[in-house]
Amino acid sequence: MTQAYDLVIENGTVIDGSGERGFAAAVGVRDQRLVVIHGETDDLSAAQRIDASGMVVSPGFIDLHSHSGLMIFADPLHEPKVRQGVTTEVIGVDGLSYAPITDPQDLEALVHMNAGLDGRPDIAYDWSTVESYLDRLDALRPSVNLAYLVGNSALRIGAIGWEEVEASKGDVANMRAMLREAMEQGAIGLSSGLDYPPGSYANTDELATLTREAGLYHTHVRYPLGDRYLDPFREAIEIGRRGDGAVHITHFYHRQTFPGGPGPMLALVDDARDEGLDVTFDTYPYEWASTRLLIMIPPWVQAGGPIPTKECLADSVVRDRIRREMADRGVLFAGQGAWDDVRLGAFTSPDLLRWEGSTLGDVIADRGEDPVDVLCDLLLAEDLRLNQVTPGPWSESLREFIRHPVGMIGTDSTFVGAKPSPRTYGSFPRVLGQFVREEALLSLEEAVRSMTSAAAARLGLADRGMIRDGYAADLVIFDPDRVRATCTYEEPCSYPEGIEWVVIGGEVAVSNGTHTGARPGRVLRRS
Repeated sequence: MTQAYDLVIENGTVIDGSGERGFAAAVGVRDQRLVVIHGETDDLSAAQRIDASGMVVSPGFIDLHSHSGLMIFADPLHEPKVRQGVTTEVIGVDGLSYAPITDPQDLEALVHMNAGLDGRPDIAYDWSTVESYLDRLDALRPSVNLAYLVGNSALRIGAIGWEEVEASKGDVANMRAMLREAMEQGAIGLSSGLDYPPGSYANTDELATLTREAGLYHTHVRYPLGDRYLDPFREAIEIGRRGDGAVHITHFYHRQTFPGGPGPMLALVDDARDEGLDVTFDTYPYEWASTRLLIMIPPWVQAGGPIPTKECLADSVVRDRIRREMADRGVLFAGQGAWDDVRLGAFTSPDLLRWEGSTLGDVIADRGEDPVDVLCDLLLAEDLRLNQVTPGPWSESLREFIRHPVGMIGTDSTFVGAKPSPRTYGSFPRVLGQFVREEALLSLEEAVRSMTSAAAARLGLADRGMIRDGYAADLVIFDPDRVRATCTYEEPCSYPEGIEWVVIGGEVAVSNGTHTGARPGRVLRRS
């Protein structure tokens, strides 16, 4: 009897996500599930066929860090991700999730504070629980699947508020109860962003207790801690040790300003794993970081939320203190200095739009004013919503992280400003094109494994990340000889080449390199 398929992909090389060598086979899709087909396919009935001759068929790529949790409402096609082969991405990162938050004013305030990173789309912010937020995303039907982390900032706001205070035992118990309910409603773990208030006010014990409840701790570490080199990552590992949970260090990389090389950083991960701890990391394969411009302002200025923050930024006495602290950190020195490395984005004021894509140094030079005054004035004029792109991973050490056996890929993608970091558009194809094909840094099979099955295992997604019978039908079909990222620092909003087909939930979202308009994504809730 002839078997009927919704889709059959034939004549390609299957790299199944296991890390093993690719093999010749066809891949069928029936009822949103995969079937590996060996042998002839001529007698198979299929609603659609794709000829993958000369191409690789792999599981869909899983992005372990994305700032799309709000902006996807404004652009559910999500082409920067889908067209680079991403079929699932993790949101709620850096401690900056937008549920559970029961007070609408607190939700609006958190969106306000983080507009330079997560955006501030013109939508109804009418959810309060994780369940209602995830339901909104499911109703949206975005192009990609989404997995949700609960940010510790949301938990702190609910239990304590916005102030820089130590949590009491009762406060921590309340946060743990909120987290438990969030996990029951579909969240997959806990995130922290220890450069972003109010989550940054949490201490090690507080985070360890929450990790015990969540099981997975996904962390943007406390970079100013101790030696500002290894100590931030030591704290992350200690949180997992005390909390008896898995630790995933997100956007793990070596900065050129760090006092030592990448070896001691990676040794912390290896030593922890040798100890029996479950520690992994992701990195983004570009030299350019991006976040909200507000990150340049000391955390104490940001206590209380957006209104007190703006009051502080307008205060000359506060500005004098900021100036002294920046000088102590070496940010202020003769000439333009560090300001020339801060590219600005997401302007909305008509009289400031000309600075879109320019550097903070450009604005300071044009105005001929004190750098801190210019910084504070810009933040006030743009209601805190400005974004920055700055140097990030040191190019000379980036490869050590990409080829590490427990390293994975997270784009840390942002969707605000005219010139985001190129990581938003090019992370996965850059690995496949430059680091695999051109540099032979790692094998194609190993690269695919890190982007698929390793990431799925980290997130507890039992039926994704592999091409196996019965697995979810998320696939990427790419030309290994042509795949490459085309985006650069100067022209970051450029789609890759060689990603020819993307299948999500059995539905074709990219056909011959072009988005079909399909939106088959859904929220992948914790089971």
